[in-house]
Amino acid sequence: MSLRRHTRRKFLIGNGAMLALPFLPSYLAAKESVSKPDKKLVIVYIPNGLVRRCFIPGEEEKKSPGFVTVKNSEKKRQLDEKTAEGIYPLELTSTMEPLAGHAGDISLITGLDRPYKLGGDAHEQGASCYLSSVSPEEAKRKKLKFLQGRTLDHVIGEKVGGAGSLKTLEISCNGFRAPKESPRFDNISWYGIDKMAPSIKDPRNLYDRLFSGSRYQRHLDEVSSLVIDDARSLSKNLGYHDRDVLDEYMTMIRDIEVRMKRLQKLIAESPIKRPADEVIPRGEYIRLQADLMLTALQAGITNVSTFMIGPERWNAPMLYEGVFERPVVHHNMSHNQKGEGYKKLQQIDLFHMEQFAYILSKMKSMKEVDGSSLLDNSVVTCGVGLGDGATHQYFDLPLILAGGAQGQLKHGVHVQCQNGTPISNAWLSVAQLMGLELGHFSDSTGTLNLRT
Repeated sequence: MSLRRHTRRKFLIGNGAMLALPFLPSYLAAKESVSKPDKKLVIVYIPNGLVRRCFIPGEEEKKSPGFVTVKNSEKKRQLDEKTAEGIYPLELTSTMEPLAGHAGDISLITGLDRPYKLGGDAHEQGASCYLSSVSPEEAKRKKLKFLQGRTLDHVIGEKVGGAGSLKTLEISCNGFRAPKESPRFDNISWYGIDKMAPSIKDPRNLYDRLFSGSRYQRHLDEVSSLVIDDARSLSKNLGYHDRDVLDEYMTMIRDIEVRMKRLQKLIAESPIKRPADEVIPRGEYIRLQADLMLTALQAGITNVSTFMIGPERWNAPMLYEGVFERPVVHHNMSHNQKGEGYKKLQQIDLFHMEQFAYILSKMKSMKEVDGSSLLDNSVVTCGVGLGDGATHQYFDLPLILAGGAQGQLKHGVHVQCQNGTPISNAWLSVAQLMGLELGHFSDSTGTLNLRT
């Protein structure tokens, strides 16, 4: 098998998936044509809202809210003077501090609203309708219980799924397998009305789906010699630096396998009756799921992925290692922000921002076929389905936007939208950044000013 018979540095593996090796500069000497990398989309979802006064610029002096049902949240919409519509320099608030190393790679968008249909739980709709393409008008016309249709990731994946085996990839970092809640609390991806694309929670299942287990491992073992042998047929041998890069890449893959064996041991050694607490420490679990996702994106197995950093509501204790000594219930804490309560809740927000920073750092370090980074070629969003977990509000939602979109995005700014701007305007903007010729999405009224 010769490299020259295939796309540069790509090898066929099981199920039609492609493995793209890291950027190897010495191959450029052979004057092979360097293909432009595909654009990638990553949508990160944070459950149960955020502590607004610690996250959104200008709200530091706001009072901590008491519990308010979703039915009454609209009545309590804050009418205080807000930052005027416009584009401002990015201010890293206390919760955003973990992203300080990425200040030039991110933008903050505020002032976004989303519709809510009375009759359903706030958290249930918060997750399952987050990326929905169904507008309130369409839902009424079709007599739908939820504002839930084909979600943004599937709309985009259908067009830019590429040659990989998966047009979309759905991941959830929910360590509990037992169905404590409806699947609508643990899935943000739907390929049609009431047609859920189930998120993968178990890293072992995710690994098997992406890499075909032992078959992929045998492939990895053969790749190094294949590359070196083929390099000899070119004008130059693979350089020492490139061999190091290749070794680093395969070490990363094998490191994932080591961590997965540790995970299997943790689960095997737990009591036969599943304990009330999550077995896996949150950070370790989230980062393992993230590494699997990013490797799949770099390998060309998929170009579109959703990533729930945790399930919506799901009243079960979870271990946030390095934050609390014992497992805590995130949802319950979001309802108790009075007094010092918001400070404890903010610790979870900070923890989530640290995991998001990890994802961005990894994407920045992972090289594509032309030497650019995975982050350079991606559109990455990080947001919430609820503006605040205590008020259950569907208005004034914050959204972090990251990635270069191949030079199309400007960053280091805070985009304050006019109050009431539909979040679907952001989704339409994302779709266009990904190359779709789409003029409307859900209840969108236009696009956002995000481009360079």
